[in-house]
Amino acid sequence: MPRPKLRTGELRQRVVDVAVATLVAEGVAGFTTRKVASGADTSLPAVYELFGDKAGLVRAVHAEGFRLLHERLGTASTPADPRAALVTTVEALRDFVRRNPVLAEVMFSRPFADFDPGPEHVAAGAAVRELLVARVRACVDAGVVAGDPTDVAHALLALAQGLAAQETAGWLGTSAASRDRRWALAVRALLSGLEPAGRAGGRRGPRTARPRTAAGRTARR
Repeated sequence: MPRPKLRTGELRQRVVDVAVATLVAEGVAGFTTRKVASGADTSLPAVYELFGDKAGLVRAVHAEGFRLLHERLGTASTPADPRAALVTTVEALRDFVRRNPVLAEVMFSRPFADFDPGPEHVAAGAAVRELLVARVRACVDAGVVAGDPTDVAHALLALAQGLAAQETAGWLGTSAASRDRRWALAVRALLSGLEPAGRAGGRRGPRTARPRTAAGRTARR
């Protein structure tokens, strides 16, 4: 019995869901449109009609990844304190990557050679950046971070991506405690370094050299 040819939004979402699941199960090397079509109980022509080609399907997976990440960050319980809320956002990003390492690879590393995101797929990533910028801006407005919110958000996202890649590859430590400690150290160091000058608990200014005596010894104050 031939499969029904229903080029509907429901079929499109089902194919995308199966594509994400196939990517997780098979990895980048084992990802094929044929496997996705079979898993979604549809045909190759239907997949090609919906997405154009394999690259179009990968673009849809890329956009879906950022949609899911935006949803995860948006629904994370955030404290009222803006700095703590920003740290919680980074922790939610870490949790997403740990749960979806292959999907995160497609989103951030683009391992498919023929992948070329279109405007709508770029916009999917922009929504995540805008959410992060908004939470950084809340820290700037509260006086706990100094700097341009967009610049700080880019630095924080780059730090989180690097840490997540190290953790996924097994380079960040062999125990949960060591990995947690190194994440906390890196995020704390970045945010502490961005505290406004003179803020209580912030960085101290550069030490002033002590005057030296004629004999070359440091004078006591």
